[in-house]
Amino acid sequence: MADLYTAPNTNREGRYDLAVIGAGSAGFSAAITAAEQGAHVALIGHGTIGGTCVNTGCVPSKTLIRAAEALHQVEAASRFKGLGAEARLKDWRAVLRQKGELVAGLRQAKYIDLLPGYNTIAYFEGRARLTNGGVTVDGAPIRADKVIITTGASPALPPIPGIEAVPYLTSTTALELEQLPRSLLVLGGGYIGCELGQMFARMGVNVTIADIVPILSAGEPEISRALAGYFSDEGIAIRESVKTRAIRRMENDMALEISSGGKDETVEAERVLVTTGRRPDTAGLGLEEAGVELLPNGGIKVDDRMRTTRDGVYAAGDVTGRDMFVYMAAYGAKIAAKNALGGDSLRYGNTAMPAVVFTDPQVASVGLTEMQARQADRKVKTRVLALDNVPRALAARDTRGLIKLVADAQTDRLLGAHILAPEGADSIQTATLAIRHGLTVADLADTIFPYLTTVEGLKLAALAFEKDVTRLSCCAG
Repeated sequence: MADLYTAPNTNREGRYDLAVIGAGSAGFSAAITAAEQGAHVALIGHGTIGGTCVNTGCVPSKTLIRAAEALHQVEAASRFKGLGAEARLKDWRAVLRQKGELVAGLRQAKYIDLLPGYNTIAYFEGRARLTNGGVTVDGAPIRADKVIITTGASPALPPIPGIEAVPYLTSTTALELEQLPRSLLVLGGGYIGCELGQMFARMGVNVTIADIVPILSAGEPEISRALAGYFSDEGIAIRESVKTRAIRRMENDMALEISSGGKDETVEAERVLVTTGRRPDTAGLGLEEAGVELLPNGGIKVDDRMRTTRDGVYAAGDVTGRDMFVYMAAYGAKIAAKNALGGDSLRYGNTAMPAVVFTDPQVASVGLTEMQARQADRKVKTRVLALDNVPRALAARDTRGLIKLVADAQTDRLLGAHILAPEGADSIQTATLAIRHGLTVADLADTIFPYLTTVEGLKLAALAFEKDVTRLSCCAG
């Protein structure tokens, strides 16, 4: 067992108030929260410190997505009369190097360099396993009163015959490709598949996205249909609502056999990227022996206090199989740490959880979709506002997108907001606060919004419940 960093006065004869298994965003959130409560913490990592977000997920993918967007925006300058420009990818490896430098810098600054500032946290590197009275790390015991599991999740394979026999890419390995393929088949049209598929397409790769359901099917269908159309406009081939029958390796390409509408088709590509979901990392932790129950999706079962079915053991983040966003992992881990140390009084809540898909246009959502609200036996009313009703979009000459609001038909309270817009990510927080504080559609409509902003579209969508917004002057209503 390698002790990477041992804080002074922490190891009280090998006993800690809390052991945290997993050193990603959730693990650090739990450890720091506990340390701020005065607890002595053993933080246990295995592999690269920092977890998925900074190393292989959010940070590297979003910087590459922004790079591809910069290329596209130059080409799109012609939407303004009198403008014309060309852009090209000069050196993919240079783009990757810059991405790697960003990842390394953030990992150092936001993880490694933080540890010396907390003199009650000791960091251990090794494989952890639950035991009576704490954990073991590479077989060596660490005694702890409470344990929090934050081991994250990894890419999962779809049940397609032949998938294990082809050299597939994952969202991790795809971001390390030193040479761009001429063509790429993306299996899965969720947020990872859509983000990376569009990024590679804008870098010059011939991209096909295939899924057994429509892309972004968990969201609003209006947004799914619109985004599929925008992807097609960029040359991305969409094969959705298909049955995947088999995949095989050919001499130079991979071949996916699909069927749709009674017709068979073979989709060929040089490389295959699997983005069909993630599975919680629970192997080797001794969960079954410890009496920690798992969910059908492989996640650790927790209640709203982040407690597992084993007394004194908590779990947070992607390993729970729900709300797989880094900020929700950190939020849940903070609740777990405070509850473990202070009496289980805090509850986890995701009613006002924002989510963003970093496609272009961006997809940003919070609260319930129309279907979710109806499935919960809520009587709802909805409005869909096309982005060509938003002055900001008209001025930017980019009216791709829409805004959909879901409200309770009886109380007028906002239940959900869903935005498809080039700047949608920066607009969703207004709706998040509205849902968190129980505001009504009328409250949104009566709120003052700055003119020529995308977020003003929320006001216009709210006004659309009572008015024809096409008959309003600028800033009226």
